[in-house]
Amino acid sequence: MTTRLHPRKVIPKTAPGALPSRADLGYVKPASYEALRAVLSSGTVRLPKKLQQVANYLWQNPGDVALGTVTSIAKAAGVQPSSLVRFAQALGYSGFTDLQDLFKAYVRATWVEDRAWSGVAGEPAGESLNEEKFLEGMSAASAASLANLAENPQSAKLSAIAEALAAADMIYLVGSKRAFSVASYVSLALLKLGVRNILIDNVGAGAFEQLGCVTPADAVLAISFTPYNSVTPDLAALALQRGAKVMSITDSPFSPLVPISQSCVEVEEGEFGGFKSVAGAVAVAMAIALGVARRRGRT
Repeated sequence: MTTRLHPRKVIPKTAPGALPSRADLGYVKPASYEALRAVLSSGTVRLPKKLQQVANYLWQNPGDVALGTVTSIAKAAGVQPSSLVRFAQALGYSGFTDLQDLFKAYVRATWVEDRAWSGVAGEPAGESLNEEKFLEGMSAASAASLANLAENPQSAKLSAIAEALAAADMIYLVGSKRAFSVASYVSLALLKLGVRNILIDNVGAGAFEQLGCVTPADAVLAISFTPYNSVTPDLAALALQRGAKVMSITDSPFSPLVPISQSCVEVEEGEFGGFKSVAGAVAVAMAIALGVARRRGRT
């Protein structure tokens, strides 16, 4: 009797640093932007660190990729132009231009009515970016963030996170840099709803000590956005090692929080003038806070 192995279950044997072939990974060259995202989020593609960095940037910035040059995209992604070419070829494209065509088609189909977008990084072409224009652009970016959530609400993941946090003895909230504003807001919301929690604020560089009392009866909500730092995933990993449940809010499947979280909501934020909105993340965090309070009979 012959046993058949599904191609996605096969772990390709490649030389150190070499990329597995598409045949090994079990997919054909993605023919659309949506198909490309499906391949990248499937978990079948194992890329070297630099190419993971490329994948994360492309995932987060489709407009910049569609409208930029190889040089400008590579600079924004923090890699060499050759890394973009290697990434494209690893997925079966002849070069980066071939891959970029998917992003151009996606932008034409979805952003044709976006008045705020007329150049790379969302800056209005030929205009000075004063406070009025910036407010208009950031409002559009925030609206785009919320529209993305409406199209992909991730209800099951939201419920799983709310269930885990509601069942915990103590809820720890972890987030730094841009994510700290979201973590502090959800902490305040939970307190207003009568739900005890501890916000890890890292005052005096004491984040690990603040999390030192976490137990298997507790749960952590970790929040992190690109460019990812090491503090938040390290804290989440510590909590996981001590038996606590780890839930997360992040912005791509390449986030270091994804593999260590029992449930994870991904939020794609709009961007304008080099600044990213947090509207989507705040909306998700507030929905989780309300879900926790409702399950505890606080609302």
